[in-house]
Amino acid sequence: MKTRVKELRTSAELTQQQLASLVHVSSRTIISIETGKYSPSLLLAYRIAQIFGVTVEDLCCLKENKEFEDKQYENL
Repeated sequence: MKTRVKELRTSAELTQQQLASLVHVSSRTIISIETGKYSPSLLLAYRIAQIFGVTVEDLCCLKENKEFEDKQYENL
């Protein structure tokens, strides 16, 4: 799942470790979210969104991700 975590984190001048500490996860979790290898739980997405002052929908690019998924289902 595509997210804006890396974009928001770098704009806030936070390291992956700093963000991880703020939301109580490992830096490996932040790395995995940023590379799209891991989708954050709703609670983790909410915590990260609060840090950056954005909505979960915006953080997780929900509209974009839904449109991408819908197109995949159309091709089945």
